[in-house]
Amino acid sequence: MFARFKISLFAVCLGLLSFAASAAEITVSAAASLTNAFKEIGQAYEAQHADAKVLLNFGASGALLQQMAKGAPVDVFASADQETMDQAQQQSLVSAKTRQDFVRNALVLITPVDGKLSMKSLADLGQAGVQRIAIGNPASVPVGRYAKHALDAAKLWSAVESKLINATNVRQALDYVARGETDAGFVYATDAAVMKDKVRVAFEVPLDIAISYPIAVASSSTNTDEAARFIAFVMSPAGQTILAKFGFQKP
Repeated sequence: MFARFKISLFAVCLGLLSFAASAAEITVSAAASLTNAFKEIGQAYEAQHADAKVLLNFGASGALLQQMAKGAPVDVFASADQETMDQAQQQSLVSAKTRQDFVRNALVLITPVDGKLSMKSLADLGQAGVQRIAIGNPASVPVGRYAKHALDAAKLWSAVESKLINATNVRQALDYVARGETDAGFVYATDAAVMKDKVRVAFEVPLDIAISYPIAVASSSTNTDEAARFIAFVMSPAGQTILAKFGFQKP
C-alpha cells in the first residue's frame, strides 16, 4: 500500500508540474509587421523565463480584432495602429489599464529592386507606367489606412484608386512588390528592411499622424500575470533593443 501511495503522490506531483507549465503559456496576437521582431522577442522571453511558453499569432490588426471578438484565445494583443486598439477597448476585448504604446514606425513607398520607374513623391503614382500599386485593405489593415490617409491628404486617392491592389496584410503587400507583381506598394519601413535584396524604398510617405503601436492584455486572458510579464519584457531595454534591431523606433 505504501508503494502504491508513493506512486499516486508522484502522479499528483507530475500533474502539478504539468499544470504549472501550462499556466505559463500565453498566446500573443500581433500585427503582421511585428513578425520577425516578435519571433525573436518570444525566444528571448522564453530563454529568460524557463517556465514560459509564447505562442505567436500574426495577421492584419483588424483580422486579429475580429478573431478576438469571436472568442479566439488571446492573452496579449499588439496592433499596428491606435484605431484598432481603440475598437478593442470599446468592445471590452482588452484591459484599458494595461494598454501601452511600445514602438513607432514609418510608412514608405517601395518598388521592385530592379524596377525601372523613378518615383520621388506620391504624385508620381499617377504616371502611366505605374499600373498596379499594392496597399493593405484600408478596411482592416492599418498600413492601408495610413496610405489612404496620405493619398487623401494629397488629393490623389481618386486618381490612383483604380490602380490599387488590396492585400490582406502588410506582408502580402510586401510580397506583391518583391515578386514584381505590382509596380509599387505601401509598407512600413521595417517591412521594407526585411527584403532589402528584393525591394527598394522610393521615399518615406509624409504623414501628419504618428504610426504608433499599442499593446495590452486581452480581457479574456486566462493568465493575466504572465501576459503582463510579457508586456513588461517588450517594454524593457532587452525588448526594445530587439525591436530597434528590426528598425522600430522608440514609442
